[in-house]
Amino acid sequence: MCVWWYMCVWWYKAGMDVSGGNHRHEAPWKRMSKEELDNQYSPSRWVVRLGAEEAMRTYSQIGNEAGLEVPPAHLPHFIGEEGECDDGAFRPVTKRARATGRSLLNVLYGDGDGEKLDIYLPEAVSEAMPFLVFFHGGYWQSGSKDTSAFMVNPLTAQGVAVVIVAYDIAPKGTLDQMVDQVTQSIVFVQKQYPGNQGIYLCGHSAGAHLAAMMLLADWTKHGVTPNLKGFFLLSGVYDLEPIMHTSENAPLLPALEDAQRNSPLWQLETAPTQPADPACRILVTVGQHDSPEFHRQSREFYQTLCQGGWKASFEELHDMDHFEILWNLTQEDYVLTQPQVICRGWSWAHQWDLHGARQIILKTIFQES
Repeated sequence: MCVWWYMCVWWYKAGMDVSGGNHRHEAPWKRMSKEELDNQYSPSRWVVRLGAEEAMRTYSQIGNEAGLEVPPAHLPHFIGEEGECDDGAFRPVTKRARATGRSLLNVLYGDGDGEKLDIYLPEAVSEAMPFLVFFHGGYWQSGSKDTSAFMVNPLTAQGVAVVIVAYDIAPKGTLDQMVDQVTQSIVFVQKQYPGNQGIYLCGHSAGAHLAAMMLLADWTKHGVTPNLKGFFLLSGVYDLEPIMHTSENAPLLPALEDAQRNSPLWQLETAPTQPADPACRILVTVGQHDSPEFHRQSREFYQTLCQGGWKASFEELHDMDHFEILWNLTQEDYVLTQPQVICRGWSWAHQWDLHGARQIILKTIFQES
């Protein structure tokens, strides 16, 4: 797998227009078969600590691991058959977060049964808290807020309130509905905590896509403009057209126009949107061991943001696969969640050891605060 991965990345980079521009016509995915696309968009096939088949064989061990700290080398045990994390994989992490007693669970942000969120508060609660709002992944078809409190304890320990959002996954929910629900959840947080020191959106995989769609939101029709200060997009998908040609498509995208309407990359290329707040920062990350297609999508989205005047940065997370990024968000010493990274400004690029992601989140929040 390692040799194949490096060959694929070399081929992709060789064929990419690194200076930017519209990549749609020359995109490598258009030359791929359905089988190749399925492989590119199945993250479990790119894990490096264990092979995908071994991960599937050990899937039944999840119950025996409950409540234990699981090292990154064993993370593939927690990967479901469709290439996304199983709902129970990180349940012990969420249980520990809820055990603190400083949480507001199943708060309604809309009228629908699935429109709920969990709020985890720091010990010192104030009107001027910064908020990190997290959207889980799962290819828009799995995952839950009830198993997604990865970064709660490390961030609340530093005074950051964390909000984990539920949305109606497919087939119950359409992509349009999911985007609308995510929008509603952010409006709710702003209205409930109008004195916040900043709202920072974070999403992983499909959740990164939903967070990125908020760059296009028309807040005026909601009667409030959220105090958005930053976006943390972890191994996301920003152009949904390739997904139409994979086995993941059936419950999601019945037509090309649905894919284009819900593709932030396509929207920003065809109808560039100016930043409402030029100071709002966007971090686009991808794991070193993510597939070449995930690398391509992240790099092209970053390039498109830069061309549109957004304050964007790009980082490849060293020696991380698609799922280890989430695991590391639970760690006290993870790069994306360390206060020393946050407090020294956004010029962290190439100044951290790339073994994680949480330090950057904290650095950004407290620099802005």
